[in-house]
Amino acid sequence: MSTLERARCQAKAHPLALDAALAAAVLACMVAGSFVDPHGEDGVTWGMRTPDLFSLLLMTLAAVVLIFRRRAPMTVLALTGTLSVIESVTGDPRAPVAMSAVIALYTVASTTDRPTTWRVGLLTMTVLTGAAMLAGPLPWYAQENLGIFAWTGIGATAGDAVRSRRAFIHAIRERAERAERTREEEARRRVAEERLRIARDLHDVVAHHIALVNVQAGVAAHVMDKRPDQAKEALAHVREASRSALNELRATVGLLRQSGDPEAPTEPAPGLDRLDELAGTFRNAGLQVEVARADHDTTLPAAVDLAAYRVIQEALTNVQKHAGSEAKAEVSVVRVGPNIEVTVLDDGRPGTDEGPEDGGGHGLLGMRERVTALRGTLTTGPRYGGGFRVHAILPVKTTSAAKDPV
Repeated sequence: MSTLERARCQAKAHPLALDAALAAAVLACMVAGSFVDPHGEDGVTWGMRTPDLFSLLLMTLAAVVLIFRRRAPMTVLALTGTLSVIESVTGDPRAPVAMSAVIALYTVASTTDRPTTWRVGLLTMTVLTGAAMLAGPLPWYAQENLGIFAWTGIGATAGDAVRSRRAFIHAIRERAERAERTREEEARRRVAEERLRIARDLHDVVAHHIALVNVQAGVAAHVMDKRPDQAKEALAHVREASRSALNELRATVGLLRQSGDPEAPTEPAPGLDRLDELAGTFRNAGLQVEVARADHDTTLPAAVDLAAYRVIQEALTNVQKHAGSEAKAEVSVVRVGPNIEVTVLDDGRPGTDEGPEDGGGHGLLGMRERVTALRGTLTTGPRYGGGFRVHAILPVKTTSAAKDPV
C-alpha cells in the first residue's frame, strides 16, 4: 500500500480529525485573505490593512463550526451563512468569512440529492450575494460581491459532482456484487440440476436392467433341474442385461470425472433408434411387447430422443415389475404436428388393479421431471378395465431454456 493510500485510509478512519485539519486550513486562508487590500492605489496590495477583532472572532467561529460539517451539514451551513452575512454587513474592510459558507455548501451538496442542492444552493447564493450588495459598505457591483456569487456556485456544483461520482461508483459496485451473487446462485442451480439428472439416469439404468436380471434369474432357478437348456438361455440374458447395465453406468459415472481424469466415454446416449432393441430385452424376459411407430423417421434433438427412450424404458420396467408375467404392453410413437407423442399401455395383471404408483419408487417422478424439463407434458394413471397408461407429449424443437439431460 502506498503512502497516499495509507493516508487516505487513515483519514476515512478518523473523519473528525480530518475535518479539524480542514477547519484549521480554512481559518488560515481566511486570516491570510483578510490582510489583502484589493483597493489599494497600486492594485492588490499586502499588509496594508489589519482585520479588526470582531472579524477575527467571526472567522474563528466559522472555522470551529466546520469541524461538525459531516454530522450536521445543514446546521453548519446555516451558522456559517449567518456569520458570513454579519461580516458582509459590518466588516469594513471586509474579511473573507464567506469561504466557510462555501465549504459548508459543498458538504451539503455532496451529501444530499440534487433537488435539495439546487434549492439550498440558490438560497445561499441569493442571501450572501444580496446581503453583500445591498447592505455592505462597497458598491453593489464590486468584485468582492461578484466573487461571493461565483464561489458559492462553484461550491454547490463541485459538491453535486462529487455526490454523482460516489453514486456512480456505488452503483457499479452494487451491480458487480449482484452479478457475483447471480453467478453463484446459477452455479448452485446447475449443480442441483446435474445431480438430479444423474440420479434420474442411474435410476432408469438400474431399475430397467436389474428388473430384467431378477426376472431371468428367477426363470433360471425355476427350470435349472428340468430344462437346463432354457436355464442357460435365461442366464445368457442375465449376462447380457448386466453387461448393458455396466456400460450405461460407466457412461453415466464418467460424467462425474474431473478435468484431469481420462477421457469420458463418448458413446452416444440411447434414443428411439434403439427402441426395437429395448423391446427385445423385455420380450426375452417374458413380457409381450408390441411396438407401433408413426413418427415418419423424424429426427429428434438429442434431449428429446433420450427423454422419449427413458420414458418407454421406465414404463416397460414398471409393467414388468407390477403388471405380472401374463401382461401385455403396447408402445406407440406418433408425430402429431410440432410434437412427438409417446404412449405405453398395459392390460395389467388379471384380478388386481395394482400399478406403478403403488410401488413408492421414483420412476414416475423421474419421467415427469424429464418431460417437464423439455417443456412437455406427461399424464399417467390406471386404465378403465385394468392396466396402466403412460402418455408423454414432447416438443420436437426444444427451446434454449430446456436443459439437455444427456
